[in-house]
Formats: sequence, structure tokens, C-alpha cells
Amino acid sequence: MRECVRVELRARTDDDLEACELLARDVHHVDGYPPRFADDLRGFVSAPGALAAWVAAWDGAIVGHVALQSTSSPAVMELAGEATGRARERLGVVARLLVAPAHRRKGRGGALLGVAAQAAHDRDRWPILDVATHFDAAIGLYERAGWVRAGRVDVRFRDAEPLAEYVYVGPRPRQGQP
Repeated sequence: MRECVRVELRARTDDDLEACELLARDVHHVDGYPPRFADDLRGFVSAPGALAAWVAAWDGAIVGHVALQSTSSPAVMELAGEATGRARERLGVVARLLVAPAHRRKGRGGALLGVAAQAAHDRDRWPILDVATHFDAAIGLYERAGWVRAGRVDVRFRDAEPLAEYVYVGPRPRQGQP
């Protein structure tokens, strides 16, 4: 049964960062996401250079987070550019999507994903995202929301094994949008 209580989606503020860090810690504990940067989860959520970020609040508590960024790894940006036919600076990377484990399968992740995708379109950027190939629940969410898998890349890190990721291209803007 779906809850009737509406979740509040709003722009993230600096006052939300502590709650977002705790949310990221819970998600990391349950899912292993993020697979890197777990030693600085506040830095992960408040990534510098984000174009915008939002939170989902329910009953006064932060239960979700998402950001829109201008870039991802070179491999991701190259594949997304090829898939969309757009220059890298015309892409918007939906990132740092987190939903509290107790609040999943209630529409919060989809709502956050939709807000970030629409914000990318509003900025004349096409929404894309990348996800590690082993995060099946997240992949299911993206595909149910109409995102299309463009392909797979290996993201390379200086001091770690490569991470296999799928790259997704977001849906067209809502009716009446450019």
C-alpha cells in the first residue's frame, strides 16, 4: 500500500548537510553506496561544483538527496555525448541520489530523479547518470522511470581497481518544456 503523506522536495541548504551526511552513512552501510569516498560522506553529498541539489523531507526528516552536476568521469561524459549527440557542456549529470532504506519503494527516489532531470532540461542540458553495474535496485528505478542505458564504461581511479558502470540517458522533458 502506498502512503498518502506527501514528501516535501526542496533545494538543499547548508543546514541540511549534517542530515544528508547521516543519510549517506545509512545508505553506505546498507548498500555500499557510494563505493568510494565513504571516508568523507559530507564531502560526497556537498560536492563542489554542483549546479543544484535537492532533498526529500518527510515528517521533518531528510529522507532523500540528489544533485545535478556539470560533469562525471571522462569515460562517462564521452559515452553520454555520443549517445545524445550533445557536447559535454550540454549534459547534466544526475548524481548522489540517496534514499533512506526505510523510505524506499514509496516514490521518493523517482520524485528526486524527476526533479533533477527536469532541472537539467531547464538549464538546456540533457540529463544523464552513471551507476555501478552491481546496484540492481538503483538500475531498476532508472529503467522504470524511462531512462535508457547507453552502454557500459570502466571508470579508472588512480589508487583502486576500475569500477564498471552503466551510463543512462534521461527521458525527454515533460510536455510543454523545451
